[in-house]
Amino acid sequence: MEERRRVGYCVHREVLDEGKVDQLAEKSDVRVPFSEKIRESLRCSGPKLKSCMLSSVPVLSWLPRYSLRDNAIGDLISGISVGIMHLPQGMAYALLAAVPPVFGLYSSFYPILIYFIFGSSKHISVGTYAVMSVMIGGVTERLAPDTNFMMYDNATNQSMVNVLARDTERVKVAAAVTFLSGLFQMLLGLVKFGFVVTYLSEPLVRGYTTGAAIHVIVSQLKYTFGISPKRHSGPFALIFTVIEVCYLVPETNIGTLVVSLVSIIGLVLVKELNTYLGKKLPVPIPVELLGIIIATVVSWQVNLEGKYGVEVVGEIPSGLQPPVMPTASLFGQVIGDAFALSVVGYGIAISLGRIFALKYGYKVDSNQELIALGLSNTIGGVFQCFAISCSMSRTMVQESTGGKTQVASALSAMVILVIMLWIGALFEELPKAVLAAIIYVNLQGMMKQFMDIPTLWKSNKVDMLVWVATLILTVLFNPDIGLAASIAFSMLTVIFRTQLPKYSLLGQVPETDIYRPVENYNQVNEIPGVVIFRSSATLYFANAEMYQDALAEKSGIDITKLITQKKKAEAKRLRKEKKEARKAKKDAKKNAQEWEGELDSSENEVEKGVATVEEGSKPDSTLPRAIILELSPVNFLDTVGVKTLRNIQRDYGDIGVEVVLCGCQSECYIFHVLLPKPPMLNIQHCDIHTLGAENSVCSCSCFCVSHHVFRVICCILLCNCLALLIIQAKNH
Repeated sequence: MEERRRVGYCVHREVLDEGKVDQLAEKSDVRVPFSEKIRESLRCSGPKLKSCMLSSVPVLSWLPRYSLRDNAIGDLISGISVGIMHLPQGMAYALLAAVPPVFGLYSSFYPILIYFIFGSSKHISVGTYAVMSVMIGGVTERLAPDTNFMMYDNATNQSMVNVLARDTERVKVAAAVTFLSGLFQMLLGLVKFGFVVTYLSEPLVRGYTTGAAIHVIVSQLKYTFGISPKRHSGPFALIFTVIEVCYLVPETNIGTLVVSLVSIIGLVLVKELNTYLGKKLPVPIPVELLGIIIATVVSWQVNLEGKYGVEVVGEIPSGLQPPVMPTASLFGQVIGDAFALSVVGYGIAISLGRIFALKYGYKVDSNQELIALGLSNTIGGVFQCFAISCSMSRTMVQESTGGKTQVASALSAMVILVIMLWIGALFEELPKAVLAAIIYVNLQGMMKQFMDIPTLWKSNKVDMLVWVATLILTVLFNPDIGLAASIAFSMLTVIFRTQLPKYSLLGQVPETDIYRPVENYNQVNEIPGVVIFRSSATLYFANAEMYQDALAEKSGIDITKLITQKKKAEAKRLRKEKKEARKAKKDAKKNAQEWEGELDSSENEVEKGVATVEEGSKPDSTLPRAIILELSPVNFLDTVGVKTLRNIQRDYGDIGVEVVLCGCQSECYIFHVLLPKPPMLNIQHCDIHTLGAENSVCSCSCFCVSHHVFRVICCILLCNCLALLIIQAKNH
């Protein structure tokens, strides 16, 4: 242990300032002109064109090297399994988007093929996603509500909704917002804006998806109870919807409720069986496919719609829809929703893609992912799809069943194509309550995210606050407004953490050159006559005033009081000088003959008195000899921070306390603005002495704010290790 306490070394060299260091190291000031950068980016060559093509269309780089022996079987099994999942999830999530179920199948076909060509992740399964679907549903129901399509039925003498016209308009709205969100994603990808996802922290994303899941559940209650609540929009719409549903509960369709309960119980039981037998089964039981097949057969045989009034899916047209350009007149009404969709969809996809890329040792290009998702949504919007993203459940199945490339996704799209062309019409009798039950069961993973709260409470309370705040904001407001509010709140927590950092006084661990906060350790001792002050955050306008206050509080120096006392003493000295001068003048008038001699004597006495006051003033022994500001956490300084450090140096210098800055970043604004090069001492590997050890030197960067001879104790903190130094500097 004694051998580890202190390792001494010595380096001898002349004292250098910043200018001499730059000259000695031959600092490079080479800057490439912006015009040259533009010309370089526009130059084209064969290798550059090939590299650009392969990075823009990743399928060209990996498909020619595709190994049938290693990957074909796993991708085939995985593709069929995921394709089977696409059928019920696509139809169910179409209900969330408030469009006919067949458009969920379209959204599980076209975008997947586009992502197969342009995507850079090998494992994620793109397609319909609950959170995206409920956001689309909010837009379609807002712009095409039932009240806009009411018509009078002469046979029943009642008003009813023109379902065909309503669904047609809602499909147009969904296609328009999907197309526009894809354009946003492509634009962000082209300008290399993939880093935008860094503003979506994991607690924010998990809290947001949990809040969106609550919106999904509430939106499906009408299918579970067989009721028709009014559609509410704007803030607190979810609360108003829940109140409306509670008001309509007495009107519940018993047949629909029974179908819902039986479906939920059956799906949950088989899901748990899948989990229990996960390692023994080569392929998970397709519980959702089995559920919709059994429910369709039972509905067809029992005639649930005719006898019990259970709402069914209805007509599912066979074949594919021709491409149709979205209605441009709708773009202005959905631009905000489209941007929110683009950010949320990308954030979820890239987060999951990076997880599997890290697991299997390859890289996901964030900007290329933006372009791939943007093309999927843009082209999908032309084919009347709604916005897609990555599904955790399908991705886990694709990976666990042996899928190793996006060939598995392409095969799942072929499964959906077969269903749309020949099998889709068989599911026209499927009860919508079963699709709602599928949605509930698939959301149980998101509901389990509530367990994040106790975990985050133990690890990081600020992250827990972000999680809870995001959940509340998303539940109270629509998912799009809730997302914007949540990001703003998350940014505020960062600002508050830099505005309210932890301030510490550092002391020395006995017989070592290690320094730690004195309030956290019992055996750490402060150096007599030296205050070592550190802030845990950078110094800028938001915390500059608190930095000064904390320094005064930690050091125990009432700087305002001491400066006031000094000014009073200075004023008293000046008054005494004036009094002596007046007395000498008065005596001179009384004795004209001795005026010249007495005046000289009086001036000598004044000068002597002044000198006596200045020379006789001794430094206050209760004050430290030096204050060391440890600035290693400061990675930038604004003008307010610079002014703060200048004020600290001036104020404490006025009361005889030297101020020393250490641990300054080499690129920090402080070098060029706060301390000009002439008076700045850059002491690195210089001849110094540490306390208790001769000729021991620490590699450091220390800057003193002084023009006069001084002797001061200085410290340097690099990688949480301080070396306490005694520096002797001469007048510069």
